[in-house]
Amino acid sequence: MPELRQTALELLAITNPTTKVERVKQLFIQYQQEHIDLDTSSVLNADGLSLPGRPQKPELVPPLTVPKRKMDTVEGRLSLLHSLAHIEFNAMNLALDAIWRFADMPEQYYEDWLRVAKEEAHHFSLIENHLQSVGVAYGNFPAHNSLWEMVERTSDAVIARMALVPRTMEARGLDAVPAIRDRFKQIKDHEVVEILETILRDEVGHVLIGNRWFNFLCAKENVSPIKTYKELARAYCAPTLRGPFNLEARKQAGFTSEELSLLGT
Repeated sequence: MPELRQTALELLAITNPTTKVERVKQLFIQYQQEHIDLDTSSVLNADGLSLPGRPQKPELVPPLTVPKRKMDTVEGRLSLLHSLAHIEFNAMNLALDAIWRFADMPEQYYEDWLRVAKEEAHHFSLIENHLQSVGVAYGNFPAHNSLWEMVERTSDAVIARMALVPRTMEARGLDAVPAIRDRFKQIKDHEVVEILETILRDEVGHVLIGNRWFNFLCAKENVSPIKTYKELARAYCAPTLRGPFNLEARKQAGFTSEELSLLGT
């Protein structure tokens, strides 16, 4: 019987986005049907693989050189949606990476991240299908690689990964997506509004998963989550958080009142 973590590694190496999305969706279904085994203890090896598998385009450039996206132009709106598609593609990859890379976590950990991978794949499909309907393909605009760079920096410790990817990088989406959604509401682009509302709803759950496992690991090591987060943010050069913050969504995603009061400090 195929094994979940090894299969996740194989899917992570796939370069074609359409193939990867379909295989991720199939893996989720097969696991639910108990056609996939799970070995939580094996230490897997990615030697010889180029991770993550990605297409030749989009061109990856430094964040500050990504062209500004003006919502008052069609090209600006398409560029913005393209950037969201890129984020969702990377988020699917990071979920697959969280599955294969870290051994000796509870079964629920792997099941949680498999669900995240499936939902991120769905988000990517929603945006990509919309872009294709107006003649734009994923890869037509340049993009930056900040999210995956943090994935790479936290490859040595699952507690750092949980602290600084879902709870930091992805949580920024909780703050940013509502404003983007409201701009599309203003121009009455109901299809995009519906897509963004789906993404926002699911992302609350993804950040909640990051919080759940970060707090689990802190409890296991008998350390303070707030102190540990600060130490990890410094050690791994996490970006400084700046408002405005979507406090309600962050609360739903499992941040405590004390953590919310410390945002931006």
